[in-house]
Amino acid sequence: MTEDMGSTVPRRQLGRTLKQLRAEAGVTLDATADALECSRQKIWRIESGLAVVRAVDVRAMCGLYDVRTDLVTALVGLASQTRAKGWWHAYGDAIPEWFELYVGLESAASRLRYFKDALLPGIVQTRDYALGMYRTDQPEMSEDGRARAVEARLQRQSLLTRRLPPAPSVELVLSEAALLRPVSDRQVMAGQLAHLLTLAELPNVVIRVLPLAAGHHRGSLAGSFIILDFPPGNRNTPEPPIVYCESLTGALYLDRPVEYAAYEKVWASLDALALDEGQSRSMINKILGEMQHD
Repeated sequence: MTEDMGSTVPRRQLGRTLKQLRAEAGVTLDATADALECSRQKIWRIESGLAVVRAVDVRAMCGLYDVRTDLVTALVGLASQTRAKGWWHAYGDAIPEWFELYVGLESAASRLRYFKDALLPGIVQTRDYALGMYRTDQPEMSEDGRARAVEARLQRQSLLTRRLPPAPSVELVLSEAALLRPVSDRQVMAGQLAHLLTLAELPNVVIRVLPLAAGHHRGSLAGSFIILDFPPGNRNTPEPPIVYCESLTGALYLDRPVEYAAYEKVWASLDALALDEGQSRSMINKILGEMQHD
């Protein structure tokens, strides 16, 4: 599993543990940075799970926090896993640095729930739909750059059908508007809708449509988001669930219980308003038929 998810989850687990140990010891970020003779930003990045961590730094921090020997050994072992690289590193700058964290978490998740209000999520996009998106969103990108970005996006979709680790449970609530909004030409959209119908046949994928007739709903305020839940694994403290919200230049990772609970309520309201799977297939088929015959 480490190869599939890279170092993302180990980094976050190690960072949370080191932050907790620092808090229990009553040591400030500045004091830790002074002791390690590094910047405050470096300690913050380690605790946030954003950086590869050296064993020497783990030992120094544990010494400062007076951590027992057996836990130090375990944390040093975890630090070695923070050097693992996921498949996405092969694509270089085709995947922005700020998005790499999400790709690693997506690869490690056991359940993914997507709400998309305007466009279809990358996890279900066809090659032509994705290219159309990049041509609009990244007009300054070279054709070669777009091609590499699309390949990376398509590679992400392999998690839908992977065998080991088991493919995650994937649930999508898609606004009817996202199905009607053309990306590129009519042929591209027809191919994309047909692809949705194919994916909906996978045993671990549920695709449901939120009709425009549902009117104003809680998702209108929340905007598009993804909820990621993780398997318990073999650790006493599993990766906590996360809500991911993306913007033009970055993203938010919301993992506080109160934040997760708020989005769970939004998801529950969308779940109540969305068409069931059969009705959703019928709507997608209807829109597809209209595109093919107009």
